Amino acid sequence: MDALARAYYRAIDEEEYETLSTLLAPEFTHDRPDRTIDGREAFVRFMRDQRPETDTTHEITDVFRNEHAIAVRGELIHADGEAWFEFVDVFTVEDESIVSLKTYSGSTDE
Repeated sequence: MDALARAYYRAIDEEEYETLSTLLAPEFTHDRPDRTIDGREAFVRFMRDQRPETDTTHEITDVFRNEHAIAVRGELIHADGEAWFEFVDVFTVEDESIVSLKTYSGSTDE
C-alpha cells in the first residue's frame, strides 16, 4: 500500500495526470481544509488546472498503515526548496485504488 501513496505523490509532482487518474477510484473524494472535491475526474481536473501552485514536491517523512488505510506525514516544498506547509494525508484504499483522501495541514512557520 505504501507504493500506492508514493505513486500518488509522484504523479502529482511530475504532473502525470493520466497516471493519477488510474490510482483513484471513480468515486474518489478529497477532503481538505479549504474544500472537498468529489469524483476522480473533478480531482484530476483540479490538480491539472486549478491548484494554487504546481511547481512543488511532496517530501514524505513518515508512513503509517493498517489493512485499509495509509497515513502519510510530510511537507510540501516550493521549487526553491523552501517548505510551504506540513501535512498529514489519510488515504482509504479498496481494491488497490484510492477511494478517499483526508488532508490535514499546517504552516511550517515557527
